[in-house]
Amino acid sequence: MTSYLDSTAIVGIGQTEFSKNSGRSELQLAAEASLAAIEDAGLSPAEIDGMVTFTLDSNDELDLALCLGVPALRWTARAPFGGAGACATVQMAAAAVASGAANAVLVYRAFNERSGFRFGQPGAYLPPGPDHHVAFGLDTPAKIYAMWYQRYMYKYGVTNEDLGRYVVVAREHAATNPAAWFYERPITLEQHQHSRWIVEPILRLLDCCQESDGGVAMIVTSAERARDLRQGGVRIKAATQAHLKDGRIMFDYYRPNLDDYEEVQHNTQQMWRATGLTPNDIDVALIYENFSPIVLMALEGHGFCKPGEAKDFIKDGHIRLGGKLPVNTNGGLLGEGYIHGMNNILEGVRQVRGSAANQVAGAENVLVSASRSTLILGNL
Repeated sequence: MTSYLDSTAIVGIGQTEFSKNSGRSELQLAAEASLAAIEDAGLSPAEIDGMVTFTLDSNDELDLALCLGVPALRWTARAPFGGAGACATVQMAAAAVASGAANAVLVYRAFNERSGFRFGQPGAYLPPGPDHHVAFGLDTPAKIYAMWYQRYMYKYGVTNEDLGRYVVVAREHAATNPAAWFYERPITLEQHQHSRWIVEPILRLLDCCQESDGGVAMIVTSAERARDLRQGGVRIKAATQAHLKDGRIMFDYYRPNLDDYEEVQHNTQQMWRATGLTPNDIDVALIYENFSPIVLMALEGHGFCKPGEAKDFIKDGHIRLGGKLPVNTNGGLLGEGYIHGMNNILEGVRQVRGSAANQVAGAENVLVSASRSTLILGNL
């Protein structure tokens, strides 16, 4: 896992605006973000020979290649698992480059997830086969995940007010990020506590990620080639996935221990082993948060604090800018936008480059966590 990934880099990033009504097709969003990433890298469309996206993405690779002017693709792949597979897209692209299957891989994700098909609505995640869940009212992601989070919160005495302290920080970071939907719109803990319940007593409205329209893209190539390109490149130091026995992406109720996030712990062990780094070496953490409780579980699973301590870690200010471990410096999926977690990877690249809106001084190692897939980005 270590050597082939360490030889690859992200050399270009691009995005559209994040909105609630883009007014464009999903293919146009993908093309805009992709062209921006290619331009950022200092490449031409003719040099792209690989593509990676999600199985859920509506944009056909050949249609996008036609829009961009890519003459030939020799490698393609798609990552399953929704947002849990966000970092897996980069892992796939890096593996292709390191193996010689492709020289320059375009990774993209684009959708109209607010003005079009809305993931958060009832019926969006009907399970295949016999219905063991929807018949009991588990028909939205908020309900599905809240049932799992409840065990963790009960064990460690986590309240919704504890969750709100994370949300306040996310919105604080978004408020100073011009690309964020909630730019210049911070909130107080009192405002969080007065937002309406979605799943009582776990999730309020402000604990739930946004539904956004938009697109993001990035270019992965070799670290050797990156040094000669416009941006110099951000090294992919580690990229891994964890999908464990009895685990589920959505209806994750069938493992013996529901208290902790075992996939995060498994990924963490792989990353430290691959890189020789420790939690103390990480300068910034970008954590996928479809709902606020996952941030607390991920902080503990990655070893930034002990089990049950995340609520106090947040309360003591450690995840704010200037804290011990700034988290979701772009505002995350709650504050910036929800592009299936891929916008967090772009923020990770910016932090290493030193060009983020909320730049952490001297950021050298950035963790990007999608819980079941994870990256560490750093300098070449």
